[in-house]
Amino acid sequence: MSTTVDNYRRIRAEIPLHVQLLAVSKNHSIEKILELYETGVRDFGENKVQELLEKASKLPSDIRWHLIGHLQRNKVKPLIQSVYLIHSLDSVRLFHEILKEARRLEIKISALIQVQISSEDTKFGMPFSEVIPFLTEVFPLAQGYISIQGLMGMASNVSDKGIVEAEFKRLNSLFHEIKLIPQFSHISLLSMGMSQDWPLAVQEGSTCVRVGSDIFGLRG
Repeated sequence: MSTTVDNYRRIRAEIPLHVQLLAVSKNHSIEKILELYETGVRDFGENKVQELLEKASKLPSDIRWHLIGHLQRNKVKPLIQSVYLIHSLDSVRLFHEILKEARRLEIKISALIQVQISSEDTKFGMPFSEVIPFLTEVFPLAQGYISIQGLMGMASNVSDKGIVEAEFKRLNSLFHEIKLIPQFSHISLLSMGMSQDWPLAVQEGSTCVRVGSDIFGLRG
């Protein structure tokens, strides 16, 4: 058994069954992805559109590719037919670009709203105050072409667990507030937690953790 498979199984055994373990394969090889695929894993996360597309062209077609990195509007068109779930819908302008391409192709796109839960400049996301207005005032334009499945957030990369815990709590609170809106009562994905903080994220209500280095190792 490979180290990659052992790592995945160890983490899978440590999290509740209702929490999805998303294997983040960015910067890792086709061979390592296939090791997990051959054990039944089908969900993989990538940060960059080009890397996702290259891997999708070489790997089995039943893999469900998740785009978890920042999505530039000019990358929507090449991505949209290869992605299973966009975790990083982070602006109204990006929403309109995704909608335009979904209408053109007559397909439905699933997405998570990325919320800016950290004050770090390197993190993207809609401000908390804009999420519900977006859902109630702008999102109706989607007319069935985009399906919101939940929220995503990236916590601060700090050693103070109190800061990270507070960020996760706040996102979880917004998640449950949105579920009270009748047309969004179905949302089920709260994507928060990565290799360095996934146990805390699960504790604070995450239903999807995005784990890369703890599964694949540090690089390729």
